[in-house]
Amino acid sequence: MISPNGIKAILFDLDGTLRHHLPNGGEVFTDYAISLGISIGSEDRVRAARWEHYYFANSPEIRADSETFKDEDAFWVAFGRRRLIVMGCSPAQAAELSPQFAAHMRANHHPQVHVPEEARTLLSTLKEAGYILGVVSNREKTYHEQLEEMELRNHFAFTLAGGEVKSFKPERGIFEEALRRAGTSAPETMYVGDNYFADVVGSLRAGLRPVLYDPNRLFPDAECAVIQSFDQLPKLLK
Repeated sequence: MISPNGIKAILFDLDGTLRHHLPNGGEVFTDYAISLGISIGSEDRVRAARWEHYYFANSPEIRADSETFKDEDAFWVAFGRRRLIVMGCSPAQAAELSPQFAAHMRANHHPQVHVPEEARTLLSTLKEAGYILGVVSNREKTYHEQLEEMELRNHFAFTLAGGEVKSFKPERGIFEEALRRAGTSAPETMYVGDNYFADVVGSLRAGLRPVLYDPNRLFPDAECAVIQSFDQLPKLLK
C-alpha cells in the first residue's frame, strides 16, 4: 500500500518507543537524588532526560565509557557520575556519590516491560493496511525472543540490530541496511523513534521521513513530525 504522501514502509525504534520500562530508570535515579537531599528542579529533570537520550545515541561519551569500563558495574558508576553532573552536582560530589547510586539502582530498579496498548493497535492497523513494518535498534544482538515475549514479532517483516551491521544510529549505515531489507527508498520510508539524537538526526541524515515519539515533550523544537501517542500517527499518512 502507498499512502497519499508516498509512504510504503514504517520502521520503528525498539527501546523507549515500542518497549518501555516501568518505572523509568531516570525517574528512579532522580527520586533517589531527591531522597538524599539533592535539590532537583523541573529544569534539572528535563536536562537530565535529554542528556540520557544524547548519551545513549552512540555518543562519544558512551563509546569512551564502554571502552574504558569493561566491567558492567564500573560502567554504571561512570554513567551515574556523568548524570549527576548534568543534574547540577559538582564533579567532586558526583564522583563521591556515583558508586552509591549505581548500588541503589542495581538493588532497587527492577522494572516491568510495558508495550503501550495504542502501539499494539497501530501495528495491527498498519500491517492490515499493507505497510511494510520493521524494527531498527541500536542493540548489539538480535532481539527476536523479546519481540515474541511482547507478542509483537508477527507484525514485522524484519528486525535489525546495529551490532549485525556494525553501524549504530545516528550513522547512515544502519538506516541504509534497513532500507535494503524493507525494499523501499528513503523517501518512501517513515522512521518512528523516541530518541531525537539517534532516531531523528539519523533518519534525516539517511533521507527517511522521521517521526519523533515524544510523550513527555522533551524536544519541543524538533524539526520533524512529532507525536505524543501512537494513535496520532495515522493522520501523518493521509
